[in-house]
Amino acid sequence: MSRKIKKGNNMDNKFFTFIKPYLSFIDNGDLYRKPFSWLYALLAIINLIVPIFVFYQAVDNDIFDTPAKFVIVFLLVWLIIAFAGWLSFQLWWDRKSKVISTSNVGDEFVATPVFSHLIQTIGEWLGTWIGIVGFSVALLTTLILGDEGYYLSEALGLGFMETGFLFIILMPVYGFLIIVAARFLAEQFRALSSIANNTRKN
Repeated sequence: MSRKIKKGNNMDNKFFTFIKPYLSFIDNGDLYRKPFSWLYALLAIINLIVPIFVFYQAVDNDIFDTPAKFVIVFLLVWLIIAFAGWLSFQLWWDRKSKVISTSNVGDEFVATPVFSHLIQTIGEWLGTWIGIVGFSVALLTTLILGDEGYYLSEALGLGFMETGFLFIILMPVYGFLIIVAARFLAEQFRALSSIANNTRKN
């Protein structure tokens, strides 16, 4: 009789505990780190596609039917966008391996470090993109196209990129401030989770 009861208890245990590997996958942070790593890889690839999309957008808007100065500025700007896309690809690809190590097995707070890493990386990417592309678009369109620079930005699908001497200075400043602000915010989240994890271990 006791053997039957013992066997029944084992069956009950397996029935109610088969989810433990999945719960462990959540608790140790793999559920957050690995998908974010895949997301980073996807964003890296998207950044390689952006220059192709911009070129397509410009051709679709008949950029090569415009006066020569527009075509020249477009080609220069597109080369800069392609360069920024390659830098952005490298940034996201590099960070995809580092997001895996944002937390350790045994840490109670595992989602916060991953999220803070995402904030930091988005800031680095956006700030770099605005600093390089924003500055270049403002410089080239202002010096060569003058007040007509707005039409080129529209043709590229980059209407948010401003022209004018003021923005030649402001775009790099905006980019720098975005990187600093994102890094500061990310470090606050990271510091809080680090303190909480260390306090729990002690």
